[in-house]
Amino acid sequence: MIEAPLRVAIAGAGMVARLHLDAARRAGARVVGVCASTPERGKAAAERFGLERSFDSAEELVTGDAADVVHICTPNASHFRLAELALRAGKHVVCEKPLATTGGEADALVELARGSGLIAAVPFVYRYHPMAAEARARVHGGFVGDVRLIHGHYLQDWLSEPGDNNWRVDPRQGGASRAFADIGSHWCDLVEWISGHRISALIAEAQTVLPVRYGSGRETFTGPDAGAGHGEAGGGTEVTTEDAVQVLFRTDRGASGTLTVSQVSPGRKNRLWLEIDGAGASLAFDQENPESLFAGSRAGNARLLRDSALLSPEAARLSVLPPGHPMGYADCFAGFVADVYAAIRAESSTGQDSAPAFPTFGDAARTVRLTEAVLRSARSRSWIEVPR
Repeated sequence: MIEAPLRVAIAGAGMVARLHLDAARRAGARVVGVCASTPERGKAAAERFGLERSFDSAEELVTGDAADVVHICTPNASHFRLAELALRAGKHVVCEKPLATTGGEADALVELARGSGLIAAVPFVYRYHPMAAEARARVHGGFVGDVRLIHGHYLQDWLSEPGDNNWRVDPRQGGASRAFADIGSHWCDLVEWISGHRISALIAEAQTVLPVRYGSGRETFTGPDAGAGHGEAGGGTEVTTEDAVQVLFRTDRGASGTLTVSQVSPGRKNRLWLEIDGAGASLAFDQENPESLFAGSRAGNARLLRDSALLSPEAARLSVLPPGHPMGYADCFAGFVADVYAAIRAESSTGQDSAPAFPTFGDAARTVRLTEAVLRSARSRSWIEVPR
């Protein structure tokens, strides 16, 4: 059991790294340092984050003796290598999704983590909205009856204009999939967790609606391969990753569903919405309005509000503010990190034996396999069976 404050280091210095930093501090850890894409940017990030130390490289951060836990918040293509190095160095790992850019690499990390006995987690943090947990409890408790339909969307607009760009657009840094790997994976993880169903077969249509982008790419990672292989087209950058995806799917328990994923939907900032329709009732969750659930039936409709006195035990555990005091994304991140650190400290079994388990490398590998199935289906224009 680790008695002293956990020592945490964060690889990466962008928006998501700041969320990890805040959550680590809220969980009582001591954040010992950070790194960025260059030593100079690392020093600037350490000053910006109020940290005493910066590391010259991510490799130094994940293999050195300074930290017990490493958070990997670097571009997607680096996740496999850094997570592997960290686990082999005996570090507990919190790695951003996608865990890897191929299913084989993701599976290898699952096996390495399992054999190491270390905690290895991925922040699919939408599970930590109390009302998402309440939806799960109600579906599993029989409130909706037999699940018939699962449908929804995840819509953003931050890449909707030709001048918008980012390292995620470049497949050498972000991987072969962009929109689905980036946000569709969140939707699939959440809906499978809530429903208890697994997507077993799918057919997908992928669209690149902006085949050329002209922006400079904010948050660009300037590693050794940055920009390499990213073709130019008349002053712009040719785009090969998808802006939007539509998916029709079947589940292993007989339900069917649809999903639209888009990063080019003007006005939609982070609209993760899902509905589960059963034989007796329906439930809908909207991440942009996370304080309530829609519950509907032939007898009438209701809006269920977050109130610990009325929630299931797990949803009540996650409800850390009084009713009427809105909880948000940063609170979900803090709840996730707190559960991961509790497991590392061996103070509780949360995340290992009880629901909801914090998302593990195994959960993340599942979404990598779903992403590969979507890409294969979009290329072949045919139904694809999803490996279990």
